[in-house]
Amino acid sequence: MSESRNVAKALDALRHGWAIRVTGADGALDLLPAETAYVQPGIYAARLLISAARAATLKLANQRDAAVPHAPVMIHGAEPFSLNSARNLADPAQDLGSPLRGPFKADPIEAHDAAVAAMDMARLAGILPAFLVSTGVEIAAEVSTDDLAAFKDPLNLTIQARARLPVHACEHAEIVAFRARDDLREHVALVIGTQTSEREPVVRLHSECLTGDILGSLKCDCGPQLDAALARMAEEANAGGWGVLLYLRQEGRGIGLINKLRAYELQDQGFDTVDANERLGLPSEARDFPVAARMLDLLGVRQVRLLTNNPQKVLTLQALGVEVTERVAHQLPANPHNQRYLDTKRDRTGHLLR
Repeated sequence: MSESRNVAKALDALRHGWAIRVTGADGALDLLPAETAYVQPGIYAARLLISAARAATLKLANQRDAAVPHAPVMIHGAEPFSLNSARNLADPAQDLGSPLRGPFKADPIEAHDAAVAAMDMARLAGILPAFLVSTGVEIAAEVSTDDLAAFKDPLNLTIQARARLPVHACEHAEIVAFRARDDLREHVALVIGTQTSEREPVVRLHSECLTGDILGSLKCDCGPQLDAALARMAEEANAGGWGVLLYLRQEGRGIGLINKLRAYELQDQGFDTVDANERLGLPSEARDFPVAARMLDLLGVRQVRLLTNNPQKVLTLQALGVEVTERVAHQLPANPHNQRYLDTKRDRTGHLLR
Protein backbone atom coordinates (compact mmCIF):
# COMPACT_ATOMS: atom_id res chain seq x y z
CA MET A 1 0.00 0.00 0.00
CA SER A 2 3.03 2.32 -0.03
CA GLU A 3 2.16 3.50 -3.56
CA SER A 4 -1.24 4.93 -2.62
CA ARG A 5 0.25 6.33 0.59
CA ASN A 6 2.67 8.36 -1.53
CA VAL A 7 -0.30 10.01 -3.22
CA ALA A 8 -1.97 10.75 0.12
CA LYS A 9 1.23 12.48 1.27
CA ALA A 10 1.50 14.44 -1.99
CA LEU A 11 -2.13 15.59 -1.78
CA ASP A 12 -1.52 16.79 1.76
CA ALA A 13 1.56 18.65 0.54
CA LEU A 14 -0.41 20.37 -2.22
CA ARG A 15 -3.11 21.51 0.17
CA HIS A 16 -0.40 22.94 2.44
CA GLY A 17 1.32 24.68 -0.46
CA TRP A 18 4.46 22.55 -0.47
CA ALA A 19 6.39 21.47 -3.54
CA ILE A 20 6.12 17.93 -4.89
CA ARG A 21 8.03 15.86 -7.43
CA VAL A 22 5.94 13.90 -9.94
CA THR A 23 7.66 11.14 -11.92
CA GLY A 24 6.45 9.34 -15.01
CA ALA A 25 7.93 6.95 -17.55
CA ASP A 26 9.24 9.89 -19.59
CA GLY A 27 10.70 12.06 -16.84
CA ALA A 28 9.98 14.05 -13.68
CA LEU A 29 8.70 17.51 -12.77
CA ASP A 30 9.28 19.54 -9.60
CA LEU A 31 6.10 21.49 -9.02
CA LEU A 32 4.95 24.18 -6.59
CA PRO A 33 1.16 24.74 -6.42
CA ALA A 34 0.40 28.29 -7.51
CA GLU A 35 -2.75 28.63 -5.43
CA THR A 36 -1.65 27.40 -2.01
CA ALA A 37 2.12 28.09 -1.87
CA TYR A 38 3.25 30.55 0.78
CA VAL A 39 4.16 33.86 -0.82
CA GLN A 40 7.73 34.82 -0.01
CA PRO A 41 10.45 36.81 -1.79
CA GLY A 42 12.71 35.08 -4.25
CA ILE A 43 10.36 32.40 -5.56
CA TYR A 44 10.23 32.56 -9.33
CA ALA A 45 9.83 30.07 -12.16
CA ALA A 46 10.53 30.42 -15.85
CA ARG A 47 7.66 28.09 -16.69
CA LEU A 48 4.11 27.47 -15.51
CA LEU A 49 2.18 24.22 -15.94
CA ILE A 50 -1.55 24.74 -16.57
CA SER A 51 -4.38 22.76 -18.10
CA ALA A 52 -5.36 22.88 -21.76
CA ALA A 53 -8.74 24.37 -20.85
CA ARG A 54 -7.03 27.20 -18.99
CA ALA A 55 -4.60 27.67 -21.88
CA ALA A 56 -7.54 28.15 -24.23
CA THR A 57 -8.81 30.95 -22.01
CA LEU A 58 -5.37 32.56 -22.25
CA LYS A 59 -5.59 32.35 -26.08
CA LEU A 60 -2.94 29.62 -26.39
CA ALA A 61 -5.12 26.89 -27.88
CA ASN A 62 -4.01 27.71 -31.43
CA GLN A 63 -0.38 26.92 -30.65
CA ARG A 64 0.79 23.43 -31.51
CA ASP A 65 1.93 22.54 -28.01
CA ALA A 66 -1.35 23.74 -26.49
CA ALA A 67 -3.73 22.23 -29.02
CA VAL A 68 -4.25 18.71 -27.64
CA PRO A 69 -7.59 18.54 -25.77
CA HIS A 70 -7.42 17.64 -22.07
CA ALA A 71 -3.59 17.74 -22.08
CA PRO A 72 -1.49 19.88 -19.74
CA VAL A 73 0.30 22.89 -21.20
CA MET A 74 3.68 24.36 -20.25
CA ILE A 75 3.95 28.11 -20.80
CA HIS A 76 6.59 30.78 -20.41
CA GLY A 77 6.47 34.54 -20.75
CA ALA A 78 8.86 37.42 -21.27
CA GLU A 79 9.67 37.40 -17.55
CA PRO A 80 9.77 34.65 -14.89
CA PHE A 81 6.54 33.98 -13.00
CA SER A 82 6.28 35.07 -9.38
CA LEU A 83 3.73 33.41 -7.11
CA ASN A 84 1.47 36.43 -7.40
CA SER A 85 1.61 36.50 -11.19
CA ALA A 86 1.07 32.72 -11.34
CA ARG A 87 -2.00 33.01 -9.15
CA ASN A 88 -3.33 35.83 -11.27
CA LEU A 89 -3.09 33.57 -14.32
CA ALA A 90 -4.54 30.53 -12.56
CA ASP A 91 -7.59 32.25 -11.07
CA PRO A 92 -10.29 33.04 -13.65
CA ALA A 93 -11.85 35.58 -11.29
CA GLN A 94 -9.19 37.97 -12.62
CA ASP A 95 -9.96 37.37 -16.30
CA LEU A 96 -12.46 40.15 -16.88
CA GLY A 97 -10.36 42.65 -14.93
CA SER A 98 -7.13 41.70 -16.74
CA PRO A 99 -8.13 40.49 -20.21
CA LEU A 100 -4.81 41.24 -21.96
CA ARG A 101 -2.24 39.22 -20.03
CA GLY A 102 0.83 37.81 -21.69
CA PRO A 103 1.96 37.20 -24.33
CA PHE A 104 2.84 33.62 -23.46
CA LYS A 105 4.30 30.78 -25.47
CA ALA A 106 3.54 27.10 -25.08
CA ASP A 107 6.57 24.82 -24.76
CA PRO A 108 6.87 21.09 -25.42
CA ILE A 109 6.56 18.94 -22.28
CA GLU A 110 9.16 16.20 -22.10
CA ALA A 111 7.75 14.66 -18.90
CA HIS A 112 4.24 14.44 -20.33
CA ASP A 113 3.01 11.57 -18.13
CA ALA A 114 4.09 13.44 -15.01
CA ALA A 115 2.33 16.59 -16.21
CA VAL A 116 -0.94 14.72 -16.81
CA ALA A 117 -0.71 13.19 -13.34
CA ALA A 118 -0.10 16.63 -11.83
CA MET A 119 -3.36 17.93 -13.31
CA ASP A 120 -5.22 15.00 -11.75
CA MET A 121 -3.45 15.54 -8.43
CA ALA A 122 -4.58 19.17 -8.37
CA ARG A 123 -8.19 18.11 -8.93
CA LEU A 124 -8.00 15.49 -6.17
CA ALA A 125 -6.50 18.09 -3.82
CA GLY A 126 -9.28 20.54 -4.70
CA ILE A 127 -6.91 23.29 -5.85
CA LEU A 128 -6.51 25.19 -9.10
CA PRO A 129 -4.51 23.18 -11.70
CA ALA A 130 -1.50 25.49 -11.99
CA PHE A 131 2.09 24.84 -10.91
CA LEU A 132 5.33 26.78 -10.96
CA VAL A 133 7.98 24.47 -12.41
CA SER A 134 11.46 23.96 -10.91
CA THR A 135 11.46 26.78 -8.35
CA GLY A 136 14.26 25.25 -6.26
CA VAL A 137 11.93 25.00 -3.24
CA GLU A 138 12.46 21.93 -1.04
CA ILE A 139 10.45 18.92 -2.21
CA ALA A 140 7.99 17.78 0.46
CA ALA A 141 6.67 14.63 -1.25
CA GLU A 142 7.46 12.46 -4.24
CA VAL A 143 4.88 10.58 -6.24
CA SER A 144 4.83 8.60 -9.49
CA THR A 145 2.20 7.93 -12.11
CA ASP A 146 2.15 4.31 -10.91
CA ASP A 147 1.45 5.57 -7.39
CA LEU A 148 -1.51 7.56 -8.68
CA ALA A 149 -2.92 4.53 -10.51
CA ALA A 150 -2.65 2.49 -7.30
CA PHE A 151 -4.35 5.24 -5.28
CA LYS A 152 -7.28 5.39 -7.72
CA ASP A 153 -7.71 1.61 -7.96
CA PRO A 154 -11.33 0.98 -6.87
CA LEU A 155 -10.32 -2.40 -5.44
CA ASN A 156 -8.83 -0.46 -2.51
CA LEU A 157 -12.36 0.37 -1.40
CA THR A 158 -13.82 -1.89 1.30
CA ILE A 159 -16.86 -1.91 3.57
CA GLN A 160 -15.92 -0.42 6.95
CA ALA A 161 -19.22 -0.32 8.85
CA ARG A 162 -22.94 -0.86 8.45
CA ALA A 163 -25.93 -0.18 10.66
CA ARG A 164 -29.70 0.07 10.65
CA LEU A 165 -30.71 3.68 9.90
CA PRO A 166 -34.39 4.63 9.84
CA VAL A 167 -34.77 7.72 7.62
CA HIS A 168 -37.64 10.09 6.93
CA ALA A 169 -38.45 8.46 3.59
CA CYS A 170 -38.41 4.89 4.93
CA GLU A 171 -37.90 3.49 8.42
CA HIS A 172 -36.60 0.20 7.02
CA ALA A 173 -33.14 1.22 5.81
CA GLU A 174 -29.49 0.32 6.34
CA ILE A 175 -26.44 2.53 5.87
CA VAL A 176 -23.16 1.02 4.65
CA ALA A 177 -19.89 2.99 4.82
CA PHE A 178 -16.95 2.43 2.44
CA ARG A 179 -13.38 3.66 2.64
CA ALA A 180 -10.00 3.11 1.01
CA ARG A 181 -7.03 3.09 3.37
CA ASP A 182 -5.24 6.19 2.05
CA ASP A 183 -8.26 8.18 0.86
CA LEU A 184 -10.01 10.43 3.39
CA ARG A 185 -13.29 10.36 1.47
CA GLU A 186 -15.86 8.00 3.01
CA HIS A 187 -18.60 7.01 0.56
CA VAL A 188 -21.86 5.56 1.81
CA ALA A 189 -24.75 3.49 0.48
CA LEU A 190 -28.25 3.66 1.86
CA VAL A 191 -30.18 0.44 1.25
CA ILE A 192 -33.93 1.09 1.33
CA GLY A 193 -36.11 -1.95 1.97
CA THR A 194 -35.02 -5.58 2.11
CA GLN A 195 -32.22 -6.60 -0.23
CA THR A 196 -33.16 -9.58 -2.35
CA SER A 197 -31.75 -11.25 -5.45
CA GLU A 198 -35.27 -11.81 -6.78
CA ARG A 199 -35.82 -8.16 -7.74
CA GLU A 200 -33.46 -5.62 -9.27
CA PRO A 201 -33.07 -2.54 -7.10
CA VAL A 202 -33.71 1.03 -8.13
CA VAL A 203 -30.25 2.61 -7.84
CA ARG A 204 -29.31 6.28 -7.71
CA LEU A 205 -25.73 7.59 -7.92
CA HIS A 206 -25.75 10.89 -6.04
CA SER A 207 -22.61 13.02 -5.78
CA GLU A 208 -22.21 15.01 -2.60
CA CYS A 209 -23.49 18.60 -2.84
CA LEU A 210 -23.13 20.59 0.37
CA THR A 211 -24.91 23.62 -1.02
CA GLY A 212 -27.84 21.67 -2.45
CA ASP A 213 -28.20 18.71 -0.09
CA ILE A 214 -27.68 20.59 3.19
CA LEU A 215 -28.14 24.32 2.60
CA GLY A 216 -31.06 24.12 0.18
CA SER A 217 -29.36 25.88 -2.74
CA LEU A 218 -31.64 26.79 -5.63
CA LYS A 219 -28.74 27.07 -8.11
CA CYS A 220 -28.81 23.30 -8.75
CA ASP A 221 -31.33 20.48 -8.47
CA CYS A 222 -29.24 18.24 -6.20
CA GLY A 223 -31.31 18.55 -3.01
CA PRO A 224 -34.66 17.87 -4.71
CA GLN A 225 -33.09 15.00 -6.68
CA LEU A 226 -31.85 13.42 -3.45
CA ASP A 227 -35.24 13.73 -1.75
CA ALA A 228 -37.08 12.43 -4.82
CA ALA A 229 -34.73 9.46 -5.14
CA LEU A 230 -35.32 8.41 -1.54
CA ALA A 231 -39.07 8.81 -1.96
CA ARG A 232 -38.98 6.70 -5.15
CA MET A 233 -37.03 3.96 -3.37
CA ALA A 234 -39.46 4.03 -0.44
CA GLU A 235 -42.28 3.40 -2.92
CA GLU A 236 -40.33 0.41 -4.23
CA ALA A 237 -39.83 -0.92 -0.70
CA ASN A 238 -43.53 -0.56 0.11
CA ALA A 239 -44.31 -2.58 -3.02
CA GLY A 240 -41.94 -5.40 -2.07
CA GLY A 241 -38.88 -4.10 -3.90
CA TRP A 242 -35.83 -2.20 -2.71
CA GLY A 243 -33.42 0.55 -3.64
CA VAL A 244 -29.84 1.67 -3.16
CA LEU A 245 -28.66 5.26 -2.92
CA LEU A 246 -24.91 5.62 -3.46
CA TYR A 247 -23.79 8.87 -1.83
CA LEU A 248 -20.44 9.62 -3.45
CA ARG A 249 -18.05 12.08 -1.81
CA GLN A 250 -17.30 13.84 -5.07
CA GLU A 251 -18.36 17.44 -4.53
CA GLY A 252 -18.86 19.53 -7.65
CA ARG A 253 -18.76 16.52 -10.00
CA GLY A 254 -15.28 15.77 -8.71
CA ILE A 255 -13.68 19.24 -8.63
CA GLY A 256 -14.22 19.95 -4.93
CA LEU A 257 -16.26 22.44 -2.92
CA ILE A 258 -14.03 25.51 -3.27
CA ASN A 259 -13.63 25.10 -7.02
CA LYS A 260 -17.39 24.58 -7.32
CA LEU A 261 -17.97 27.89 -5.55
CA ARG A 262 -15.47 29.53 -7.89
CA ALA A 263 -17.54 28.16 -10.77
CA TYR A 264 -20.63 29.70 -9.18
CA GLU A 265 -18.87 33.07 -9.15
CA LEU A 266 -18.12 32.71 -12.85
CA GLN A 267 -21.73 31.75 -13.54
CA ASP A 268 -22.75 35.01 -11.90
CA GLN A 269 -20.52 36.72 -14.48
CA GLY A 270 -22.53 35.11 -17.28
CA PHE A 271 -20.76 31.81 -18.02
CA ASP A 272 -22.69 28.54 -18.02
CA THR A 273 -21.60 25.65 -15.82
CA VAL A 274 -19.48 23.96 -18.52
CA ASP A 275 -17.69 27.15 -19.55
CA ALA A 276 -17.12 28.07 -15.90
CA ASN A 277 -15.31 24.79 -15.24
CA GLU A 278 -13.21 25.21 -18.36
CA ARG A 279 -12.15 28.70 -17.34
CA LEU A 280 -11.01 27.19 -14.06
CA GLY A 281 -8.98 24.71 -16.08
CA LEU A 282 -11.07 21.82 -14.78
CA PRO A 283 -13.24 19.19 -16.50
CA SER A 284 -17.02 19.55 -16.39
CA GLU A 285 -17.24 15.83 -15.50
CA ALA A 286 -14.61 14.38 -13.18
CA ARG A 287 -16.57 11.91 -11.07
CA ASP A 288 -15.04 8.54 -10.22
CA PHE A 289 -17.62 6.05 -11.45
CA PRO A 290 -15.41 2.97 -10.91
CA VAL A 291 -15.86 3.67 -7.19
CA ALA A 292 -19.63 3.43 -7.63
CA ALA A 293 -19.28 0.15 -9.52
CA ARG A 294 -17.04 -1.20 -6.75
CA MET A 295 -19.59 -0.22 -4.09
CA LEU A 296 -22.33 -2.09 -5.94
CA ASP A 297 -20.06 -5.11 -6.30
CA LEU A 298 -19.32 -5.14 -2.56
CA LEU A 299 -23.05 -4.99 -1.88
CA GLY A 300 -23.60 -7.94 -4.20
CA VAL A 301 -25.61 -5.88 -6.71
CA ARG A 302 -25.05 -6.99 -10.30
CA GLN A 303 -28.17 -5.66 -12.06
CA VAL A 304 -29.79 -2.28 -11.49
CA ARG A 305 -32.63 -0.07 -12.61
CA LEU A 306 -30.75 3.21 -12.75
CA LEU A 307 -32.55 6.36 -11.65
CA THR A 308 -31.00 9.02 -13.91
CA ASN A 309 -31.56 11.43 -16.78
CA ASN A 310 -27.96 11.04 -17.93
CA PRO A 311 -27.54 8.41 -20.70
CA GLN A 312 -23.75 8.63 -20.35
CA LYS A 313 -24.01 7.42 -16.77
CA VAL A 314 -25.82 4.32 -18.04
CA LEU A 315 -23.12 3.64 -20.64
CA THR A 316 -20.33 4.22 -18.12
CA LEU A 317 -21.74 1.80 -15.56
CA GLN A 318 -22.34 -0.83 -18.23
CA ALA A 319 -18.73 -0.48 -19.39
CA LEU A 320 -17.69 -1.10 -15.77
CA GLY A 321 -19.57 -4.38 -15.64
CA VAL A 322 -22.84 -3.25 -14.03
CA GLU A 323 -25.87 -4.44 -15.98
CA VAL A 324 -28.39 -1.61 -16.31
CA THR A 325 -31.70 -3.26 -17.15
CA GLU A 326 -33.69 -0.02 -17.19
CA ARG A 327 -33.13 3.72 -17.10
CA VAL A 328 -35.71 5.19 -14.77
CA ALA A 329 -36.43 8.86 -15.53
CA HIS A 330 -35.69 11.32 -12.73
CA GLN A 331 -36.90 14.72 -13.92
CA LEU A 332 -37.83 17.52 -11.52
CA PRO A 333 -39.27 20.99 -12.23
CA ALA A 334 -36.90 23.92 -12.64
CA ASN A 335 -36.88 27.13 -10.65
CA PRO A 336 -35.80 30.63 -11.76
CA HIS A 337 -32.33 30.11 -10.25
CA ASN A 338 -31.45 26.76 -11.86
CA GLN A 339 -33.24 27.00 -15.21
CA ARG A 340 -30.03 27.87 -17.08
CA TYR A 341 -28.13 25.12 -15.23
CA LEU A 342 -30.70 22.53 -16.33
CA ASP A 343 -30.74 23.90 -19.87
CA THR A 344 -26.94 23.50 -19.97
CA LYS A 345 -27.20 19.90 -18.76
CA ARG A 346 -29.71 19.21 -21.53
CA ASP A 347 -27.97 21.08 -24.35
CA ARG A 348 -24.28 20.50 -23.57
CA THR A 349 -23.99 17.29 -21.54
CA GLY A 350 -26.78 15.21 -23.08
CA HIS A 351 -29.21 14.95 -20.17
CA LEU A 352 -32.75 13.91 -21.15
CA LEU A 353 -34.83 16.67 -19.58
CA ARG A 354 -37.53 17.15 -22.21
